[in-house]
Amino acid sequence: MPALPEPLPEPVAPVLPMGNDPARAAADRLLGRELRRCREARGLTLRQVAPVIRGSVSKISRLERGESSPKPRDVRDLARYYGVDAEEMRAIERLLEHAQDAEWYEQFSDVTPDFLKRLIQLEGDAEEICVYENLVVPGILQTRDYARYMVRAVMPSADPEEVERVVELRAERQLRLMDGPLPRVTALLEEGVLHRRCGNAAVMHEQLDHLLRAADTDKVSIRILRMTREYGATPPYPITHLKFRDGEHAELAYVEHINGANYVTRPRALDDYRNALSNLRNVAASKDESVGLILEAKRQFGDGDGGDSSAG
Repeated sequence: MPALPEPLPEPVAPVLPMGNDPARAAADRLLGRELRRCREARGLTLRQVAPVIRGSVSKISRLERGESSPKPRDVRDLARYYGVDAEEMRAIERLLEHAQDAEWYEQFSDVTPDFLKRLIQLEGDAEEICVYENLVVPGILQTRDYARYMVRAVMPSADPEEVERVVELRAERQLRLMDGPLPRVTALLEEGVLHRRCGNAAVMHEQLDHLLRAADTDKVSIRILRMTREYGATPPYPITHLKFRDGEHAELAYVEHINGANYVTRPRALDDYRNALSNLRNVAASKDESVGLILEAKRQFGDGDGGDSSAG
């Protein structure tokens, strides 16, 4: 496997048409796209439906392009006029909720560094997320107790309230990512991640159970990189690769370090990260084999009796 570039800072090209609030812009755009799909599927023109929301052609055009914040009344009036079915209505309501709640992470702004806020913003607009971890379970797949142990380990001076705020942020982020069919998530984990004790046996038992449940869904693919197999060089740090829903936005690689992160968007550097992850996929155990490796690791921690989750 070719050597990866060091994750040095670089100028970052925009990966979304970001205004003052990129998360809201992404949510508005997705909702507008769905409304346009519903209208066009019924053979209706902008001029025909503009009166439904008591507006002009330009108003509904801006709504469909995600250039104006959607009003719930307008969205629901359009949905009723289009005669959407129950499944379409659920999708529209979910997108409307996201559009109105696009800044949910701001309630955790006291414990969310700016570099992580940007990643959270982008995750919501991604079609695919591929994450490679060489030491610990990725944050988007951690249980609360596992996350609590990790936060205490990397933030030893944090008070209990701050620790719980970070744990709650991770739990909420995971819940939102796992809601709906997108983004699809692939986790490439070194086998040592399954055996490295982060907390006591109960914490590890629960965490591995959580991975098994995630792997049993169509949305998440967990692939384990065996310790006994030769791969050549593997990345010495975690990598997250995001691919977006359409060709309008660039893909990117996210490389986090101890006090910041780099967003890699330059084509040549991005190719290196993309190829590295592709090579790891090719040599990783299959989904079924990976489930077997997780089960084997789970047996290492017995039946999960371990007392206080803060135990090391």
